[in-house]
Amino acid sequence: MITIILLPNPGDLPVMGQRALAILAFAVILWMTEAVSYPVSAAMIIGLITLLLGLAPDMANTDVLLGTKGALKMALGGFSNSAVALVAAALFLAAAMQATNLHQRLALYILSKVGVKTGAIVFGSILVSIILAFFVPSATARAGAVVPILLGMVAAFGLPHNSRLGALLVITAVQSVSIWNIGIKTGAAQNMVALGFIEEELGVSVAWSSWFLYAAPWSIIMSVVLYFVMIKLIKPETKVVEGGKELILGKLKELGPMKSSEIRLVVVSLALLFLWSTEEIVHPLDTTTVTIIAIAILLSPKIGVFDWKTVEKLIPWGTIIVFAVGIALGTILLETKGAQWLSDKVFGAMGLEHMPLLATIALLSLFNILIHLGFASATSLSSALIPIFIALTTTIAIDANSVGFVLIQQFVVSFGFLLPVSAPQNMLAYGTGSFTVKDFLKSGVALTVIGYLLILLFSATYWKWIGLL
Repeated sequence: MITIILLPNPGDLPVMGQRALAILAFAVILWMTEAVSYPVSAAMIIGLITLLLGLAPDMANTDVLLGTKGALKMALGGFSNSAVALVAAALFLAAAMQATNLHQRLALYILSKVGVKTGAIVFGSILVSIILAFFVPSATARAGAVVPILLGMVAAFGLPHNSRLGALLVITAVQSVSIWNIGIKTGAAQNMVALGFIEEELGVSVAWSSWFLYAAPWSIIMSVVLYFVMIKLIKPETKVVEGGKELILGKLKELGPMKSSEIRLVVVSLALLFLWSTEEIVHPLDTTTVTIIAIAILLSPKIGVFDWKTVEKLIPWGTIIVFAVGIALGTILLETKGAQWLSDKVFGAMGLEHMPLLATIALLSLFNILIHLGFASATSLSSALIPIFIALTTTIAIDANSVGFVLIQQFVVSFGFLLPVSAPQNMLAYGTGSFTVKDFLKSGVALTVIGYLLILLFSATYWKWIGLL
């Protein structure tokens, strides 16, 4: 970072832009190495923004310094972004699911209906991940609901948790979670990062239904691919899990009949899904507004499902801070011209402006996949890359297709298929010891290659037909 600051300042880059790029480099190193926790990195980034930009010449008047007060306002600007409010509300909703165990009941119910054949359970674990993605806007919470149930089924058959059956079911579940992080707007926090930047810089709001129209067909096809990839690559010890259904029915019995709090949560969740999916169609309320209203209802006495003391224990507050600081850093990169300068120098040198749009998407998607190998958080990756991709739309002059171009790269940001460290839900599953890195990599390579080719196919056909590109 110090090296970047001390370099001669390019004439086409403001001092604030140079220092913003130095802070980005520092942030990327922290995020890739995990030298400190993500919330700690957020505090460091706020401090650096305040000091380095505060002591830099103001872009509006280079004769005076911006001042630490003005820089602090920029550093904390992400907290006022509506996307941060949506992520916070989504975490509250996930906490409500955990507090009532509704997500576990739903997973158990679905698995109880699919049968005891191995192929049917694989299908069931994919189906559970899909359905939970509509109602639980947290990838880690979805994985946390399904994985213990699947391992319980393995144990019921008398097999160790690290058996081939255990590896098959657990890897299938978390890979399906990653696939549907892409298919549903509210499925993952990194989607909110991208949408926050798109709305702020490009002035376009992407409705829940529009995102679903763009991405769900890709996720549906990938879910089918996942089924056959897993059945082919990992051969379980048995084709029938005897005792599995009894175990699930027993766990359902332990949960007892649906509590009134669960029923209220079902009603609120279904209403929320309806309002999300009909945004800009039958009502003018945006996704963030309806989600916050739903959380207010869930926290209300008598009609709610949990209280504030319960929420305090279940919400990962550091995630909200990291998310807001990531948005602030990305916004600063755009406002100080740092993102545009980096885009011009890096991607401009590659001659992307002379390439067909499909070739540009192919090259950038490959770059996106490779750089993800160094990031354990797709949210951090979105914070680092999406501002640069937005700036790139100006470099290669694709203004008419800019939103679609950035959205496609956001889809690729969620490719957490390759390694256990590629996504938090992968690490949660890996922590059970049910599979090896080699097992995960085998399925991950196949899913990444097929997913990448499907991105290119959709870019050349479907996304053109519906007007995304």
